[in-house]
This record gives sequence, structure tokens and C-alpha cells, in this order.
Amino acid sequence: MPESNHPCGVSATMLFRGVLMKEHCYWVYIVSSNSGTLYIGVTGALTRRMLEHKSGEIEGFASKYHCHGLVYYESFDNILKAISREKQLKGWRRSKKIALIESFNPRWEDLAEHTGQQMAFAGEAIAGR
Repeated sequence: MPESNHPCGVSATMLFRGVLMKEHCYWVYIVSSNSGTLYIGVTGALTRRMLEHKSGEIEGFASKYHCHGLVYYESFDNILKAISREKQLKGWRRSKKIALIESFNPRWEDLAEHTGQQMAFAGEAIAGR
């Protein structure tokens, strides 16, 4: 998935699916249900927000329609730019949103499928397994 020239800079404290994240980074994201219902949101902590979506902690539209799979995201170094983009995407027709998702994630994979799971390098064991 393309994410070059990351607007949040190169000084990262966390890695999310190959994308650098740092403290003042904001994300516009789209989550989808199994039936294709889309929810667009903005956050300053994408990993935490995906855990909240997956656990159903966030009440409202996304929870009601079971929107748990991260299918698209963009990063911003300014919250106002992120909010503006969120509003722009929310105003698009569904077909345009789908085209955007498929240009980034043609198979509609859950880009946060392993969020919150412990990871290990080859040859290392994961505690408790």
C-alpha cells in the first residue's frame, strides 16, 4: 500500500502496517462491515481506535452496523487538514468512496487485522503459545 512522503515525518515511535506513526499524527480512516456498510472517521491514535472498533467500545453508527474492518486510511500532520478531508470523504457518493478504497486496497483486506496482537521475529516465540 502506498504511503511514501509521510506527512508526519520520519521520527516515529510506532509502526502500523509499514506506516510510520508519531505522537502528532492524525488519521482519516474508513472501516467496513461484512455487508459493505462504510464508516469514515478521524483519530489521533489509529491503532487504539481500531482496537476500539473491533471490541465494539465505540457506540454509534460504526458499532450498530458492525463496521470493524479497516479498509482505507490517510495520515496528516495537522488535525484541521484531517477533519477537512474527513468531511470531504463523507460528502462523496458511495461509488466514489468505493473507487478510493479499491485504488488503495483492491481486495478490501482488513488492514488492522493483527492490531493488538503480539508479534515476533522469525525464530522468536510469543509468550503464552
